Amino acid sequence: MHALPQARNLAALLAGVALLALAVNLVELLCTAGLPALYTAVLSQQNLSPAMHHAYLGLYILGYIADDSVMVATAVAALGSRKLDERGGRRLKLVSGLVMLALGLALLLRPQWLLGAL
Repeated sequence: MHALPQARNLAALLAGVALLALAVNLVELLCTAGLPALYTAVLSQQNLSPAMHHAYLGLYILGYIADDSVMVATAVAALGSRKLDERGGRRLKLVSGLVMLALGLALLLRPQWLLGAL
């Protein structure tokens, strides 16, 4: 993958990019499928009315979109003003990992925190 920018053959370049995209999307699918599945499983165990059930699903989707929007806006602002160096990349990975760890621990130990006050 490191050699992709220097590829002289368009077919090799496209194949490498496609392989990279497939690998990234496979990892993303595994990461993003677990949280919604767990959230909906916990939500379905709460014996809510259909309206409340859908309201909590909507709240989850809103939070999911808001989180992504903040991350994209922050990345665009940061990368627009200066180049992300190795130290900045490590900090970004650390913060992202801590957020995922916190969400995972909350799902394991206190899933009701993610559902709000039912």
